[in-house]
Amino acid sequence: MTDILDVLTVERLDADVFRGHPVPTKMARTFGGQVAGQAMMAAVHTVGAEQPVHSLHGYFLRPGRPQQPILLLVDRLRTGRGFSARQVNAVQDGETIFSMSASFHAGDAGPEHQEAAPRVPRPEELPHVDSLGGAFAVEWPNWDAVRVPEPEHERVADRPRQLFWVRHRARLPDDPALHVGALTYLSDMFLIGTSSQAHGSGAELQFATLDHALWFQRPFRADEWLLYDQVSPSAGNGRSYNQGRITDLRGRLVATVVQEGLMRRPRTR
Repeated sequence: MTDILDVLTVERLDADVFRGHPVPTKMARTFGGQVAGQAMMAAVHTVGAEQPVHSLHGYFLRPGRPQQPILLLVDRLRTGRGFSARQVNAVQDGETIFSMSASFHAGDAGPEHQEAAPRVPRPEELPHVDSLGGAFAVEWPNWDAVRVPEPEHERVADRPRQLFWVRHRARLPDDPALHVGALTYLSDMFLIGTSSQAHGSGAELQFATLDHALWFQRPFRADEWLLYDQVSPSAGNGRSYNQGRITDLRGRLVATVVQEGLMRRPRTR
């Protein structure tokens, strides 16, 4: 429930060692977006602004403890003129809870194309803000969210899907790295739950994010409306596969997300 600026402010302890501070939450485990966002900010602090991040790949290895700080250890895998790469391990009590690789690119001239954005109502045309329910307002009171009905002509049989507009409520500083961290944070919102829509709201299921990948395609602001289009093409063997596309109000694709999560029936002893 802390402001995103506080969530993403990591304390530098040494050249490549940082500490992320605890964030008040109602969750039993540390929110995955918090761990990934803090790891991203630690990596960004070791790369020059001329090389923005273009992708991250992370694995959630152990549940985080929300009341404890997170130690962030950065390994400079490569520092080049065009590309750089960083490995970040998030540690609590001497154990790695999250491991992330991030790649940075100075950018080059080249052709462009993108798939058309979904044709959906704009946020001001929809009934009301915070339509994702009370849980969203309790956990993320500094974010606005509006649920979007799935377009009838885009429905695919047996494919769970949910769409919502989301933005940070207050204006954020202009630092692009901060907006990257904020998008990393929000990219974990509700994505793992998309797959459960195919199995009924009353199903007893256990969820946990296993891995999370994010690609940044174009500049954006996290304090302006972003459409998060989430689908789950498949689930099996106790795991669910989920995809997300994030577009802005102009219809530009700014980021894509892929996530695999644990989705299984609770085990009995």
